[in-house]
Amino acid sequence: MAFAVLAEPSRRQILDLLRTRERSVGELVDDLRMSQPGVSKHLRVLRDAGLVQDRVDAQRRLYRVR
Repeated sequence: MAFAVLAEPSRRQILDLLRTRERSVGELVDDLRMSQPGVSKHLRVLRDAGLVQDRVDAQRRLYRVR
C-alpha cells in the first residue's frame, strides 16, 4: 500500500517538505504551486497510509511526517 501511495510524485514532494518541519496546507499550496483541494487530497491519502499526521493549531491544521 505505501509503495502505491509513494508512486505519485506530488506526494513525495509533500513528504520532502514535511521532513524539514511541520507545515499548514496553505504553506504546502504556496511551496508546491498546487491547488488547495489537490494538496488536501494528497494529504488525506498520506494520512490514511500512516505516513503523515496532523494536529490542530488554532484555526489551522499542521501536518508532519509520522
